[in-house]
Parts: sequence; structure tokens; C-alpha cells
Amino acid sequence: MSDVRADDLGPWLSPDDLDLVRRKVPMVYIDVVPVRLDVDGSLLRVGTLLRSPREGGLARAVISGRVLLHESVRTAITRHVEKDLGSMALPRVPASPQPFTVQEYFPTAVPHAFHDPRQHAVSLAYIVPIEGDATAQRDAIQLAWLTPEEAVDPAVRGECVSGHAALLSGAVAHLGRLG
Repeated sequence: MSDVRADDLGPWLSPDDLDLVRRKVPMVYIDVVPVRLDVDGSLLRVGTLLRSPREGGLARAVISGRVLLHESVRTAITRHVEKDLGSMALPRVPASPQPFTVQEYFPTAVPHAFHDPRQHAVSLAYIVPIEGDATAQRDAIQLAWLTPEEAVDPAVRGECVSGHAALLSGAVAHLGRLG
């Protein structure tokens, strides 16, 4: 099956239809932890976005977004990375990406859990090396490249939204850094 660009599909659902579906059916999302690797593939830096979440204030987050109808997961990853980090980010997405974890977001808030007040969502989480010039785009205020130690620091974890602290820690551990 060939990839269909989301731009070619027109509107996916009207806002009213999307609200209805979100109340009735879990949505499919992707979460992306952007990383910088050295020439040997070892983790150097973990990228976090500073955003103003729906609840107000400022919080750290990873790249996150919906998979659109007729869109491959690979295309969704690339689209969301380019949307949040710019077209020059140059993400290295494998031909057949495999998630490092799968998470569920629930509309009911639980401390330190994955939370999205709009919906129940199932998210496939990926670690994506970024090789180009990445800068915060659209609603992201800042992109910070943290060392693995900084990414799992309790102060940084406390700044994360919607359970994204667990994604940062999981990605760092998955890449063999820190316990």
C-alpha cells in the first residue's frame, strides 16, 4: 500500500464529528522522542519541547499527534516531526518503524499517568534520531536538547505533561543509558 499524504486527503473529520468519535472510540496516536546519536549510535541528547498545554502554564512534552486515515505510521511520524521541529530536522525514520513502547492516554486525570482530557487514545511511541537543524515550530515555544542524565532528572520529569516523563525515562533506558 502506498503512502498517502495527509494533505491529499482533505479534512479528516469536522470538529463536531471528531468530538463525537473521541467520545466513542480510542484514537491512534504516535509519540516521538527525538534524539541525537553519536557516530556509534550511542545516545548524546534527548529533545523536549516546551509548550503551553491546554491546562495553562508551561510544560515539557515530546512530539505527539494523531495518525490520519490512510496514513502510514511512518508518514505520521515524519509529518509530526516536521510540524514540530521544521522541515530541516531530517528525522531518520526506518522503513518499518517499531515502537519502543505502547501507551494509553485516558480522559480521567491520574497523577503521573498518561492523560488527554479530550479522549481515550492508544499511542505508539518511537525514538527517532534527528540529523538536521531542528527548531521549535508552531505551538512549541522552545526545543531543548538534554543530556540523558538531565532528561531523567526529577526536576525535568516534574515539568513534563501528560505522562511524558515516563516516555523520556523509557527512551533513555531503551537506548542503554541509565538504569
